[in-house]
Amino acid sequence: MEYPRPDFQRTPLKWASLNGPWDFLFDDSDSGLSSWPRHGLPDKNKTTIQVPFAFQTAASGINDQSAHEVIWYERRIRDLRSGQQVSSERLLLRFGAVDYECSVWVDGVFAGEHRGGHVPFDLEISSLTSPEKEHRLTIRVRDSPSDLTQPRGKQYWAPIPESIFYTPTSGIWQSVWLESVPRVRLGDASQGTLLRSDDLQSGLLHARIVVLGRQAGASVRVEMEARLGGRLVGVAASDLPKDQEFALLDLDMKVKESRHEGLDWQNDVAVWSPQHPTLYDLRLRLLDGSNTLLDEVHTTTGMRRLSWSNGDGSFRLNGQPIFQLLVLDQGYWPHTGLTPPSQQALKDDIQRAQAMGFTGCRKHQKVEDPVFLYWADRLGYLVWGEMANAYAFGHEYIDRFNAEWTAAVRRDINHPSVIAWTPVNESWGYPALKGDVHQRNHLRSLYYLTKTLDDSRPVNDNCGWEHVHTDLTTFHDYADAADLARTCASLDGILGPKADHAMFVQPLHPDNQQHDAGSRHSPGAPVICTEFGGVNIAPARDSPAGERDWGYTTALDAADLLARLERLVMAVAGGHTCGLVYTQLYDIEQEVNGLYTYDRKAKIPPEEVKKIMQRAFRQG
Repeated sequence: MEYPRPDFQRTPLKWASLNGPWDFLFDDSDSGLSSWPRHGLPDKNKTTIQVPFAFQTAASGINDQSAHEVIWYERRIRDLRSGQQVSSERLLLRFGAVDYECSVWVDGVFAGEHRGGHVPFDLEISSLTSPEKEHRLTIRVRDSPSDLTQPRGKQYWAPIPESIFYTPTSGIWQSVWLESVPRVRLGDASQGTLLRSDDLQSGLLHARIVVLGRQAGASVRVEMEARLGGRLVGVAASDLPKDQEFALLDLDMKVKESRHEGLDWQNDVAVWSPQHPTLYDLRLRLLDGSNTLLDEVHTTTGMRRLSWSNGDGSFRLNGQPIFQLLVLDQGYWPHTGLTPPSQQALKDDIQRAQAMGFTGCRKHQKVEDPVFLYWADRLGYLVWGEMANAYAFGHEYIDRFNAEWTAAVRRDINHPSVIAWTPVNESWGYPALKGDVHQRNHLRSLYYLTKTLDDSRPVNDNCGWEHVHTDLTTFHDYADAADLARTCASLDGILGPKADHAMFVQPLHPDNQQHDAGSRHSPGAPVICTEFGGVNIAPARDSPAGERDWGYTTALDAADLLARLERLVMAVAGGHTCGLVYTQLYDIEQEVNGLYTYDRKAKIPPEEVKKIMQRAFRQG
């Protein structure tokens, strides 16, 4: 079993996977709270589910696509600690993601709860367990199939998926595990540890290392070392100030002697790029006042700098303009839904995209398993991070979305492969954006919230149209190649309405623009076509699924798909853009407009697609 967070691993690593068979029960009458946490799930109607697969998937062993709002899980667990570890270490119950509201009990004692279906959370259960016996772990999940203020992404709320919406996911859908950690320990990115790796001019890594569990007044020191190719590059250390929970360190990442051949270098720093995804290995150590090691963590960083306010419409990586060749990747699999069937499957999807010449993806309407970014860092794959949107606006939506988007950005902030943030797509969740100042203000606030968390990356506020406040001008256009070429040939064409939506919101009060000034394209801002294509192949006449097969436009056969792809890609690359996102990498359920089938078989030769992308890169 592979550790679920390879991007942040302790030494020694003490963990136990809880993936596998659990007792499972639907609770359609919502009656279980009165007794099930105390006495366990009743035998009547109880079945077995394979975690971490949602009950709607075949891999779960249940494969039930009907609506069930309340579900329960239960299994036996053992404390990982023994002897003196019981007092010196803490036992964490860790979840990759549970959709949507999760409550947890150990032997009937309430352990904690979490709301948000796409981000990780931990519960400390040290006081509820002991090494001498097994314990009963009980979990209740509530996931409303019809609550449109709940962030859900592409999970459909109607009985039968259609068009661009798919089978819902409820309950545990990423890994669950136990982990024994030091009582005084280093925090990860979700807890505030930040590795700012874009200062190529000075060659410094600026780190904010969070320390958890320190007793008031205790002396602790944080040390950090960097290695490149096994060779020590630099060391930095700082005592933790008495009045704060983090230490600030600057680590010199310059390599002044015996530089490795075949890497990109700036100011003696080995920089990260798709061509050379160079990572420095980092070792973080936490020591007490007597120099005793309390905690040690291994992670990585890639030194690279993004710039998007260059005045010439370029998007730059390490000072060089790049034309981004991205593909829409929605993260679904035939038998496992939103859950990858394995860690290898995430790596395979990246390599399939790269085999077709794509340099990255817009990870669409999903906060992907962190293993995906682990491999993106190592394979040199550019990723736009995005949140799963809701479809109705209100105070409940605002609270839910702000919390979950904040957690998503914090989780992924230290990955060099992430190069842009997209909180919202096509005004989803903002049905009255043009006429409602409150909706506009919230979308504007998401821009500033994201910038407060991370000002090193651009923010694409509302991908596709109706931008309120954005660093990037992004547009969606599913026209055929001739019309798309005419649109992309000029900035005026790009800034015209798309799908009957204005590209930028206009003032609500023309006579009082201070109240709501509207927005417009910033001269010189990067312009990127972030959705186009969506071509499916006409189904065979005797295909039983043909009636549900869906695409934006339809090719006659594989040869026609390849020809259409070339014309569409060149229409965008030959225009007033600095990047593109083709829809999409693979088929998903009834939406069969992928370049690969749902089970990842290429519809057209990857090497031929790569030739098109290489030509587009040269032209763009």
